Amino acid sequence: MKEQLQKDFDNTIKNLSLSQKDIEIKKFSLDNFINKGFPNRKEEDWKFSDLNQIINKNIGELSFYNDYTSTNKVDTSVFVDGLEHNKIVFINGRIEKIDFDYEKKGQIEIIDQSETINKFDNNNSLSDLNNAFTNKCFKIVIKTGYQLLKPLIIYHTTNSKIWSKNINLRLDFELQDDSCLRLIDLFNDTSEKNFLNIFYNFNLKEDAILKNYKVDKLENKNIKYSFNNIVQNKNTISETFILSSGSNFFKSEINCNLKGEHSSAFVNGIFSLDKNKHHEIRTTINHLTENTKSYQLIKSVLEDSSKAVYQGKIYVNSVAQKTDGYQLSKAILLNKDSEFNAKPELEIYADDVKCSHGSASGSLDEDSVFYLMSRGLNYNQARELLINGFLLDVVEKITDSEIKNLIKNMIGIKE
Repeated sequence: MKEQLQKDFDNTIKNLSLSQKDIEIKKFSLDNFINKGFPNRKEEDWKFSDLNQIINKNIGELSFYNDYTSTNKVDTSVFVDGLEHNKIVFINGRIEKIDFDYEKKGQIEIIDQSETINKFDNNNSLSDLNNAFTNKCFKIVIKTGYQLLKPLIIYHTTNSKIWSKNINLRLDFELQDDSCLRLIDLFNDTSEKNFLNIFYNFNLKEDAILKNYKVDKLENKNIKYSFNNIVQNKNTISETFILSSGSNFFKSEINCNLKGEHSSAFVNGIFSLDKNKHHEIRTTINHLTENTKSYQLIKSVLEDSSKAVYQGKIYVNSVAQKTDGYQLSKAILLNKDSEFNAKPELEIYADDVKCSHGSASGSLDEDSVFYLMSRGLNYNQARELLINGFLLDVVEKITDSEIKNLIKNMIGIKE
């Protein structure tokens, strides 16, 4: 793999207008990735999801070079109907469309950072891979006091033109004081056996609000990794919702740093998996000052030989008094071959806090099924009703009514 990486890196650099210093930074990231390789179960954060093994089994040899010189036609049929929205469209890793036509001029700034290396720092080898091969990077700035009139949907689209490719994407967001962004990540894959490696960085200034909804619903054979780094200042709110269902493998990581007083983070997620799918959500909520709050609720419905993993960590700094942290995961296993792994963690260094965590898994309650069948429902109807009720309270945590209804329709929840 080392020779393939070096060859593809050299071809990537040829298409970028970078200073020698920036090339050296990218080369440093490449060397780090070559030394570390893809994460495997020897790393604590990947003990339930051996990405190296998953890629070898499902893809085999990856190509890391992508030719972004040719354009792709935007297929408007993938756009969400019935919801007026702004758009960013990625096709096979290339940005083909940026559209903020619903917004007031001068309130959104889009900065092309492609020729300026802004290294994404964490201990994950996938960030090194992303740093080395990211072709285009934009920073989107929401100006002070502005709340987007319409949500922004980022379409992550792949098609049959690519096969066994690694695609690296990177976006930075700055929400200035008292601004608000509603963001939906929607994955539309018609390609197979590719690895998408996506990094977002959010910087929330005072009183800013971020609502991010990740939807992976469409059936596909791709492997995906998504990392959100969120920095929150005073009086900020971040709300993250994850619907994890369609891909062969998908790991979503949320790293949230509550740096300002009265900042709050909410993470809610649903696994709805079948066949041999393997998905994971990993969260790290860092309470770094006093009077901060976090809430996490993850629910899973698993059948066939599917596997779901939830790793959730709440860290409370010694100065973070009056922290309120909560996390809970629940899973319904519809047959004996499905699997749910949970690893809740509390790391607390302050004494005036209110923190709790819990996890539970089991089969569908057959007594409840029998009761509903005695009231005239057949078995499948009874099962569907119970599953809908189990998942509904997670969807109800979505505070945007328009997007809540959209998610309900995607899942098929009926009230």
